[in-house]
Amino acid sequence: MDRFAGIAAIGVPKPETMADRVANVLREAIAKGTLRPGTVLRQDELAARFRFSRMPIRDALRQLEAEGIVSIHPTRGAFVAEMDRAEIRDIYAVRELLESEALRLSVPKLDKERLAEAKSILERLDLEADIGRWGALNRAFHLSLYGACGNNRLLALIEAQHKTADRYVRVILSNLDYRARSQAEHREMLDRCAAGDAKGAVTSLRKHLRDASRALVRSTMK
Repeated sequence: MDRFAGIAAIGVPKPETMADRVANVLREAIAKGTLRPGTVLRQDELAARFRFSRMPIRDALRQLEAEGIVSIHPTRGAFVAEMDRAEIRDIYAVRELLESEALRLSVPKLDKERLAEAKSILERLDLEADIGRWGALNRAFHLSLYGACGNNRLLALIEAQHKTADRYVRVILSNLDYRARSQAEHREMLDRCAAGDAKGAVTSLRKHLRDASRALVRSTMK
């Protein structure tokens, strides 16, 4: 008998480190456009601004590099990653694979409480004007539908991709008249989930992600 079998299910949250705090601030600034693509991120300047040593700054930049938000060059140093069409397509292709599977597994297990939570998030999205909070609620809505899939590793991968896509999501929400369309697609997904139609819900999700990817790619051509 495994004496520690129940420990993993407790879900103890990971303590936030100084590097996490720096990464969160930089991620937000990049997503909002305060730090534009190509902006150089010098460790000494950031250390002075945050009043931390260079070690958590370095770790934060590596974390953002792993998310695809920051690029680190051997000689040029760190800088905000450019808006890249190939990256957009890659991110959304990966999201489609991961999220379609999570939704397929989750739909048969969605109970009234989870569906009510998703509906509540949609209602908050209808009233939210701030792009940053809209993006966070958008992510929460998607994850609320996937939460019953029973695969925590899959959910962690999905959340990581959402973080990578965050600045692109905000572009589509702030620079394109896309929020009403996105909400309509969200409601279609939720209706199909409530009806227990896993196949239909996945079809709606795939269209939702593909439409967003195409719209973002078009926005980089302007």
